[in-house]
Amino acid sequence: MWENLHIVIQNFANSVNEHLAAFSIASLVIFLALGFLGAPFLIWSLFGFIVLIGFGAPWGALLAWTLLTILGGIPPIRTSIVSQGVLLLLKKLEFLPKISQTELEAIEAGTVWTEGELFSGKPDFTRLITEPYPLMSEDEKLFMDGPCERLCAMIDDWKIWQSRELPPDIWNFIRKEKFLGLIIPKEYGGLGFSAMGHSEVIRKIATRSSAVIIYVMVPNSLGPAELLIHYGTEDQKKRMLPRLATGEDIPCFALTEPLAGSDAGSITSNGVLFKGADGGLQIRLNWDKRWITLASISTILGLAFQLRDPDNLLGKGVNLGI
Repeated sequence: MWENLHIVIQNFANSVNEHLAAFSIASLVIFLALGFLGAPFLIWSLFGFIVLIGFGAPWGALLAWTLLTILGGIPPIRTSIVSQGVLLLLKKLEFLPKISQTELEAIEAGTVWTEGELFSGKPDFTRLITEPYPLMSEDEKLFMDGPCERLCAMIDDWKIWQSRELPPDIWNFIRKEKFLGLIIPKEYGGLGFSAMGHSEVIRKIATRSSAVIIYVMVPNSLGPAELLIHYGTEDQKKRMLPRLATGEDIPCFALTEPLAGSDAGSITSNGVLFKGADGGLQIRLNWDKRWITLASISTILGLAFQLRDPDNLLGKGVNLGI
């Protein structure tokens, strides 16, 4: 009798194990399919509920899963309880860095293009293919076919790699042909290229040498020239931009620090506004920068730092941001 009962129990256990194995495989296949198709949250919740029942989960687990589904699947509840709770906690802990007015203006200045669709996981490829792209101007085309081609022909990337130095003839050619003044307006001695023309020059040289392109790319990216164009006085523009365009002055942009890089809001370099002995406004600086491209040969430094005005001399508050 006991032997027969043992056999029955053993057969039942084997049957259950076989069904669980099949159920596990099916669950894994469905899990991968839902992930591939980007299933909505409620579908995932229903799938999880079925899996829990299939594996014989206790009522407590089913109840907890149901509560999670309600919290995460119903937008008004998720917003009012989960999102608001997390934000309040982060604010209370002062976990998030404060954004200055300058940084806020920069964040709100841009718009969303097809990258918004790409990050959503559902890009409209028809729109991407049919999007009208800008064309280069005649001056930009002539520069690409002329100086840019000649510069690429001069470059021997292997020799540059071996010597760890840019040959004088290449460096002189870059300065003579105003490769450092691509974005500087023509009235200030530059080439006045569009974003498209600038991008094409950078792309072309990058196919020849990563070292050479850094010498061209950095002065034309965010730095002294760009900042002077937007925020400099007319006297500063007339005095500095022509020299930057021809390479008489070499710029660098000092943003990165030992503990701050892409997160510019966390830089610790700081300046304090005060009145000097003559009554004029001055800034006392304390800064530590690292990994600044072209710093060793630069003659004009764009310096990023947190500015404070403890006596409110500018009438704009104490913390002025970067």
